Amino acid sequence: MKTGYVYILQCADGSFYTGMTNDVERRLFEHNTSKQRSYISNRKPIKLVWVSDELGIQDAISLEKQIKGWRREKKIALINGEYNKLPELSVAYCRRE
Repeated sequence: MKTGYVYILQCADGSFYTGMTNDVERRLFEHNTSKQRSYISNRKPIKLVWVSDELGIQDAISLEKQIKGWRREKKIALINGEYNKLPELSVAYCRRE
């Protein structure tokens, strides 16, 4: 069974980048050394701030897409392990009081 990991990087400008890989160390090295133009290329240095447990490949793809759709606040709660805040931060932004 193929497995994958979802990861979040924090870029030098404070922004977050979410990705998925089957080898986190290799992917981090690639992000740091790549000369190709990408979201990260002008935002180095980067640091790994969160990585998921090992997941099935389809679950990893789904989680990556889900996290990419989250607001910054919710990503920060995940990074900080504040899982109790995630449901509250899931409420549509326009419906918050």
